[in-house]
Amino acid sequence: MPDRQALCGILFVLHTGIQWEYLPQELGFGSGMTCWRRLAAWNEAGVRDQLHVLLLEKLRSKDKLDWSRAVIDSSHVRAARRSPKADPARSTTDVRAASTTSSPTARASRSRCR
Repeated sequence: MPDRQALCGILFVLHTGIQWEYLPQELGFGSGMTCWRRLAAWNEAGVRDQLHVLLLEKLRSKDKLDWSRAVIDSSHVRAARRSPKADPARSTTDVRAASTTSSPTARASRSRCR
């Protein structure tokens, strides 16, 4: 299976969200397992990371990156260290508020419809 056809199959699965085994043979991308194995091999060889860097460089050189839709989380960027905890806020009243999680009344019983 040529790399280009395998890549098209991989992109089709990733774009549509179908399962690998349901990749339509009529499209000419080979089997889903072939595409999946090729993707795994490319990931192992670092091809995806190299391709990502190359794509970012090309987009950056043409000023085509839209950073308004970028997402960064702790899996990509190390989280900042936490600052020391502030003192707890002091109450503005001497009276405690009533609990909203418990009630002094008896619990309701289940209806026994027959």
